[in-house]
Amino acid sequence: MAIWLGSIADDYTGASDLANTLTKNGLRTVQTVGIPDPSLALPDIDAVVVSLKIRSVPASEAVNAATKAERWLRHQGAGHVLYKICSTFDSTDAGNIGPVTEALSEAAGGGGVLVTPAFPETGRTVYLGHLFVGGQPLNESPLKDHPLNPMHDANLVRVLSRQSRGAVGLIDLAAITAGAAAAKAKLDALARTGATMAIADAIFERDLETLGEIALETPVSSGASGLGLGLARALVRSGRISGSATGEDVIRPVGGLSAIIAGSCSKATLRQLDIAERVMPVLRLDPERLLAAGPDQIAAAISWAGDRISAGPVVVAASAAPETVSRLQSQYGREASGHAIETATSIIAAELVERGVRRLVVAGGETSGAAVDRLAIPAFLIGPEIAPGVPVLRTVGNTQGDMLLALKSGNFGGEDFFAAALAMMR
Repeated sequence: MAIWLGSIADDYTGASDLANTLTKNGLRTVQTVGIPDPSLALPDIDAVVVSLKIRSVPASEAVNAATKAERWLRHQGAGHVLYKICSTFDSTDAGNIGPVTEALSEAAGGGGVLVTPAFPETGRTVYLGHLFVGGQPLNESPLKDHPLNPMHDANLVRVLSRQSRGAVGLIDLAAITAGAAAAKAKLDALARTGATMAIADAIFERDLETLGEIALETPVSSGASGLGLGLARALVRSGRISGSATGEDVIRPVGGLSAIIAGSCSKATLRQLDIAERVMPVLRLDPERLLAAGPDQIAAAISWAGDRISAGPVVVAASAAPETVSRLQSQYGREASGHAIETATSIIAAELVERGVRRLVVAGGETSGAAVDRLAIPAFLIGPEIAPGVPVLRTVGNTQGDMLLALKSGNFGGEDFFAAALAMMR
């Protein structure tokens, strides 16, 4: 197997988002969960997205995991490696975007690295280095209050500078609209002045196409799925790949039961749960009781779901309003609160799979990562898109046999996402 494009994703839902974008733009793509075991047989593909769970871990741990994945991807033939980050640039002043990007760049021989979380299709744009979400500055949008990595500064040059050793520059929209040559000259000029990374503006898809053309000439880039779109289209335009992927064969029917597990506390997921409750049974776990009496609450949830699941899909949710999350984090600590929810939801997911669930929807990045890890799924093939950024996934090399999954970032999908996802998996 030799691949054209490699990517390292900092969480599992982000990996699915990117793999979906690459497939939609013609690349035959596989999403692996960590670095695959050598015994795992992968099909003929153009791109691999290695899913890691490193967005919110200590920077040194993230760097260690990402550099190992980079070495594996280079060994598979990847000429360019994209570090896939969240489109809301979720990070703290301690990392991890800056430390990981600098480490990947150093491993590839250095040079300026293009960085952008822009993805206009999902309302993320960057102008003069500032990130906007649906036209609002990030720090004024509802997405500023991520439970693990709250973002209160829309100036990405500032954000990235605070977590990086080297200087951070800006490739503004004027340079990008002047064309790939002008933007690449700006990136090179910034590198000569000592900038290790450059935030790139992007308002429209054509800007992403320009950035993809530039990035493909360098060994490393960092960005959201929008940059993946630009890279994929640049590869197809270059003639190096045929651009024939569709993913339609991935949704061949599987037998078994259906379930939804939610741990996200985003406004979008909370609304999706309200809508789902109109058509299917929903169990809303109390996060505080999970922290106080976790095993009992988990056992009760499994019993509740087991009594109902043969009649149709069930939903088990550990989601809570932002003010509740803040209160619990203050009382129990941010890490302990998150770990309790991840542990509970992953155990419940695994138990439901043991009881015959073969179509599983998981909402929330950390929740998805914990569930997939506990299920020990090694890789996924990428199917059609349920909603922007969320494809149907088919397991590869899974000990439980074929399964269809959807791993949804908390703020993705429309109000009826859960029903729509299960409908596509039938």
